[in-house]
Amino acid sequence: MASLYLHVPFCRKKCPYCDFFSVPGHLSSLESYPALLMRHLDLAADGGEWGGPIETLFFGGGTPSLLSPESIGEILARAEDRFGFAADVEISLEANPGTLTAASLAGYRAAGVNRLSLGVQSLDPRKLELLGRIHSPEEAKDAATWARRAGFANLSCDVMFALPGQTAGALQAELDRFLDLSPDHVSAYGLTVEEETPFYHLHRAGGLDLPDEDRYAELFCLVDERLGREGFRHYEISNYARPGRECRHNLRYWRRRSYLGVGAGAHSFCGRGWGERRAVPADLAPYTAALSRGEDPAQTLETFDRRGAMAETLYLGLRTAEGVDEGEFRRRFSAGVEETFPEALRRAGDRLVLRDGRWRMDLEGWLLFDHIITAFL
Repeated sequence: MASLYLHVPFCRKKCPYCDFFSVPGHLSSLESYPALLMRHLDLAADGGEWGGPIETLFFGGGTPSLLSPESIGEILARAEDRFGFAADVEISLEANPGTLTAASLAGYRAAGVNRLSLGVQSLDPRKLELLGRIHSPEEAKDAATWARRAGFANLSCDVMFALPGQTAGALQAELDRFLDLSPDHVSAYGLTVEEETPFYHLHRAGGLDLPDEDRYAELFCLVDERLGREGFRHYEISNYARPGRECRHNLRYWRRRSYLGVGAGAHSFCGRGWGERRAVPADLAPYTAALSRGEDPAQTLETFDRRGAMAETLYLGLRTAEGVDEGEFRRRFSAGVEETFPEALRRAGDRLVLRDGRWRMDLEGWLLFDHIITAFL
């Protein structure tokens, strides 16, 4: 296994762009949720399929920072007891600045969390209101300050770009404010409209003025240039890190390594054979019922054949700056990338090249990623 993801599907308020599984306003169920996660961990450990020690652990959501430091500590203690932790385990917690205090951050750090991911998104109060966020710019700044005082040496911040009406100048000013938070890692996401979200319906009704493709490309490149000037490495399409601060947990996803997902709505990947993806239903009622019966709540989503595993290896690996190692690909699949996907490589052109034994995309390739990668799938 080596990696563990824990999904905490609770929010005070659902953001209008979010399509992740979360249940806003059901905070009364939050108190019993840690016990469900620990029961799930016990079932996974007793089943014998997943082993440790855990090298990376990630609390995602939803809003995991709605859980108390004490609950986070109990969950971590159970995970370490059942699977063990590597000496240098990376333990990440996603947090909404509007849910944090200096005391809670000190508590999370004392519980063992050593990487904090702040969902800042914007430091413009008007943009925060548009995005439905519950925090203010001042609360985001306070959270970053408190995190450092609590001893977090690895701080990540999320920023959204390509917002309605956003100009290059406005984004430049936004990034300047973000850099004042002194993050070690930045996740920069262009706003996308996901089906059946409130933003989706607003956009269809003509009420959301999103940048066109040319403006999106301009803003994407601006983020790349600005963060690069500050010493951040653009190591994945949407992620930047100072040296040594890449998110090790997410790197395991992109390298197609096994990980166990625990919690309602969590996904797992088992690397046995050509690989298998599983998911826990995104519904608290069947999740609770399955655990009460002592049953694994996860269901198989997809079992890969060789061709599917080859395609997904490229889909995930080409998102990263390290790309896909040709020698490793050939050893794994007894065939190289070029002989397997000649037409897809032809269509990718100069955007995808083999250099120093690795297949990599350039910046323009990343901009066109969804278009280019379709030919491999």
